[in-house]
Amino acid sequence: MSPGESRPVALVPGVLALLPEYASIEDPVAELREACLSVVGQLGPRVRVVAGSESGSRVGASLVEAVGSTVAPEDPTGVLAVGNGSAKRSEKAPGHHDERAEAFDAMLRDALVAADGDALRGTDAELAAELWADVGALDQLAGFLVAGHVASVEYDGAPFGVQYWAVSWTLADPSTDRP
Repeated sequence: MSPGESRPVALVPGVLALLPEYASIEDPVAELREACLSVVGQLGPRVRVVAGSESGSRVGASLVEAVGSTVAPEDPTGVLAVGNGSAKRSEKAPGHHDERAEAFDAMLRDALVAADGDALRGTDAELAAELWADVGALDQLAGFLVAGHVASVEYDGAPFGVQYWAVSWTLADPSTDRP
């Protein structure tokens, strides 16, 4: 599958707490994990994982395997992008508080919900780095979003002061637009 082809697409955060080796008796990210597994489960049996970091690649592969699918760089049935917003949403955040974080994350959320590839490609990389946002996969994600993709946001939150989303995109059913 190449950019521009229409397939299901999803975004999950690369938070290491989603890896099985970080599991504990009480899951600190249970709601996020459930949302991530839900969106990954919509991608079909062969999933291409795109991530901007090694840890993101590990998390993506782990989630794909957890839903019984296979990581498949070639001929995938769906694409999983791994990344997250800022890590400076509160004083307890890993990067402490930065007043620019909420506006940055709102801009990203708007672009994700609108499936706006141009806005995702236009993300300010310097600001993202300053806010500790993992946006390295956004350019690739933008290439897989096509006209007609409709977003479904399963998770939108900032636990621990880090903005996470679990979003899936599917093609709109043209028959639903008819009177």
